Amino acid sequence: MALTQTIIRNSKSTGSRVTIFVLMSLFLIILFILDLFLGSVSLEVSDVLKVLSGDSANVAGSIILDFRLPKALTALLVGVALSLSGLQMQTLFRNPLAGPYVLGVSSGASLGVALVILGFSSGISFLNLQQTGNWILVISAWLGSGIVMLLILFISVRVRDIMTILILGMMLASGLSAVVSIMQYFSNETMLKAYVIWTMGSLGNLSPGQLKILTLSVIAGSLLTILSVKILNALLIGENYAGSMGLNIKWSRVLIFTCTTILAGSVTAFCGPIGFIGIAVPHIVRNLFKTSDHAVLVPGTILCGAIIMSLSDIVSQLPGSEIVLPVNSVTSLIGIPVVIWVIVKNKNSSGIF
Repeated sequence: MALTQTIIRNSKSTGSRVTIFVLMSLFLIILFILDLFLGSVSLEVSDVLKVLSGDSANVAGSIILDFRLPKALTALLVGVALSLSGLQMQTLFRNPLAGPYVLGVSSGASLGVALVILGFSSGISFLNLQQTGNWILVISAWLGSGIVMLLILFISVRVRDIMTILILGMMLASGLSAVVSIMQYFSNETMLKAYVIWTMGSLGNLSPGQLKILTLSVIAGSLLTILSVKILNALLIGENYAGSMGLNIKWSRVLIFTCTTILAGSVTAFCGPIGFIGIAVPHIVRNLFKTSDHAVLVPGTILCGAIIMSLSDIVSQLPGSEIVLPVNSVTSLIGIPVVIWVIVKNKNSSGIF
């Protein structure tokens, strides 16, 4: 009888999860289509359908194919990348407030960009940066985040305590931020403005080549995350117990750190630092599916991250207005209430799992 009841409960749970996945997929499709329709310029449904069917020889075709479609695709990729990074960091550190930038990846990227914009502002103008398609900024951000990643990997090989690594990562991020602040203080007004604009985050500045590279990076990072499901589930019980069961802790850390750097580092390089998505989305997914199984959480996080980021992109456009809000501001307004809720919920708890 007990076995039968367990099978029935598992069957109901599986059915409800499938329903949630289907509804999330449909909602994501609706938001993606709305992202193409809504903007500062109003477009007729017939015009959008013509463009999507291949007739792009008009103004609507230029608006959709050159601006709205790439931006909508970028929103999907950014949401997936940051959300998966946050899920892995929270699982590895067993900390509800761990996010994709907790190890200083974002600060390293910011320092790389600051060195280009602020450190060499006398030899590089903002116009030169625009003419190069921002590739200089992307490469510098990659190098900055990559160097920080190598440093963290070196520390992780020598330090066994994962919380010590977390604290060192936060200290490293604070130190890099301090260096950037000093550079801002001594920079000229034009380049300071350019750097501040970069820190606000943007989904609409990617060239076709950059979008292709970002797509490949997110796909690679997502595949690594999917392949790490068993490792992430093992880490839920603690590193010591997981190690006693045969899990190679050092290589598991290397794999997760590398995956996080590919995902979060690429997003920061191409779109600037976009906050709170990586912290908020994993918590939303856990409460939505009522499980800690990463076989469910990973695909759920992919869908939910894409949904939240697409919604943020739509809101940031202020449909019907020529004003476009910084996407980082919108994601903060969405993520901060979730973070506050997590803190209140876990006030008397020692963990999130």
